[in-house]
Amino acid sequence: MTAPWWAAPPTRRVSHLPDVDPELLRVALDPLPPAAPAVVHYRPTVVGPIGDLVDTLLDQLDSAALAMFPSWLAGADRFEREGTLGVAAVRALAARTAARSRHFGPFLADLAERGLRGPHRPAGRSRFAAEVRAAGLARVLAEAYDREDCVLLIALPDLGPGAERTLVAAAEWLVRHGGFTVWLAGGPLRHAERIRPVSMMLPARFAELASTADRNPDTAAEREPTVLAWTPIAGVPRGDSAAEQALERALAPHDWARGRRWNQTYEWHVLGVAYRLDLFWPVEGLAVEVDGPEHRGRIAFANDRRRDVQLQLLGLDVLRFTNEQVLSDVLAVVDGICRLLARRRADGTHSHGDETS
Repeated sequence: MTAPWWAAPPTRRVSHLPDVDPELLRVALDPLPPAAPAVVHYRPTVVGPIGDLVDTLLDQLDSAALAMFPSWLAGADRFEREGTLGVAAVRALAARTAARSRHFGPFLADLAERGLRGPHRPAGRSRFAAEVRAAGLARVLAEAYDREDCVLLIALPDLGPGAERTLVAAAEWLVRHGGFTVWLAGGPLRHAERIRPVSMMLPARFAELASTADRNPDTAAEREPTVLAWTPIAGVPRGDSAAEQALERALAPHDWARGRRWNQTYEWHVLGVAYRLDLFWPVEGLAVEVDGPEHRGRIAFANDRRRDVQLQLLGLDVLRFTNEQVLSDVLAVVDGICRLLARRRADGTHSHGDETS
């Protein structure tokens, strides 16, 4: 049996993907293929001493794990965030989970407590040693997607010799101490001969997408400020998206908004391309996309246009709002959704409404 395209790099190693655009790879891995590892995307902004870089990486991964809570701790969604009883209960749950898994109990309990408190009531930075944090975070991030392994995909910037060696050394440290797999993509490695180059052949439709993106005007390629990104967890708004969180809060009180599903995969045919929809009403066939900075790159822009056309041909309506539109006037966004939902309901249900996962 032929291995899937994403399985070309060896696990728990640092590999260089010299011919793969990291933005294209991110599009290709969203939605995450069923058997693929969890993938976290990292774009270095500054590469300093290796100790500082490792600390920065761990802090970023820690923030990602907290944003994904409670997806990596089964049963934690039933605990109240307020009060000491919820804290005690989630720590006990983490200890029981660790006792029957590879997780380190004290680390998992500490992370669960900080996740329960939420971003508005931070409990401070992790008190554990870097090696413990690295191993614990690799397991937690994989668990959030119900996967065995976690890949850190690093978009290679243009670096000088010293900075390049530091970045590679930090990647090797994460492999050795955390059990991560690291992919270095998007640029040459001129000063790290020991890192093996790997050829990754993406499906043909992504090569076509890259070709389409090359024809887009430069205005579509605004630089993305995000340092760390990951595929959203199915069933809930993104934990790192203030816009998705705000839209969910605005929709929650309305009976007409029932039936919505966040970040679901839409599979319209067994041989067709699967799409992840930010917000979806499957019965009515309405998809709502909330576009953050990751949609401003050339490849993402081209992919969004292609997706919208295909979804419309399948009978869906697609509404797109930017983060700024949602955050500046969420009531107007909700009103637009309400009006289109009402029209779809008046016209009848959507024939593909049950094909989500």
